[in-house]
Order: sequence, then C-alpha cells, then structure tokens
Amino acid sequence: MRKAPEEPAQDAVRAHGAAALGGRLRRLSDRIDREAKALYEERGVAFEQRWFPVFNCLRSGEPMSVTDLADRLQVSHVSISVIRGALEKEGLVGSRADERDGRRRVLALTDKGMALARQLAPLFDALDKAAIELNAEAGDAIAAIDRLEDALERKPLSQRVEDHCG
Repeated sequence: MRKAPEEPAQDAVRAHGAAALGGRLRRLSDRIDREAKALYEERGVAFEQRWFPVFNCLRSGEPMSVTDLADRLQVSHVSISVIRGALEKEGLVGSRADERDGRRRVLALTDKGMALARQLAPLFDALDKAAIELNAEAGDAIAAIDRLEDALERKPLSQRVEDHCG
C-alpha cells in the first residue's frame, strides 16, 4: 500500500501574521546569527555574530565604557556586559580604568582582538554587502524596521497592550 505524501508542516509563527512580530524578528535574528556563525567556523574563527556590534564599535581603537556602548547601540547595559564577558573570556577585549574618570572602566580590543579584526575585515565587508543586497531584495526592510522603531518610540508596546485590555 502506498503512503500519501506528507504535507509540509505549517509555519506556526508565520500563520499568526502581525501578532507574531516579536517571534518573527527573533527567528530572523537567530537565522542570521546561525548563518554568520557558520561562515566564521568555515574560516576556523571562534566568533559569535551577537558580539559583532560591540566588537565593531571597538575596532576603531577608541576605548569605550559599557555605558558608552549601550548608549551608542541603544541596548541595555546588561546586554553589553554579557557580550563584554564573552569577549574578555576569548581574550579579544580587555578593560582598564578610564583616564578621565578613574571610577569608570573602559573596554578596548586586545592585541588578539585587533589581529582578529584585521583578519575578519574582508568577511565583515562581504557581510555588509550581502546585507545591503538582502535589504534591496526585500524591498527596503530597513526602512520598515525604522518605521517600527519610530512607532514604538511614539507609543510603547506596553501602552498599546493596555489600551486593548480596557
């Protein structure tokens, strides 16, 4: 007896449309991170895509505090601290007292971190070009993300939910 072909599994997240916005963004971010990680691994480099924003800010050679990085990247101090810890563990980032304010600590790439930045520069450039290509193919997804962030600035999600809880 012949078995009927199985239908492809329904995409449970996509099926919820706009109601699954957060899930779709997390899934997209996870996919990009996984694919970028595979590119690093193919090159024999232990580097996580989630480290890139902090690592990239420090590539200029300018030491920055956790607060500076959090402000520049518009993410939480906790998020920066977690990434800092991972980068320090890999020996890519070190910290020292701030020359202008001894109470603060600033982060900078170590010699190992600077060498890795030079090694990865061509890959970072290729990733930038691929992202620009993807954005164009997707009809300027970045503009839509900008509008989404602006809408949340005007009225946060929590307020929007409360408006519907009545």
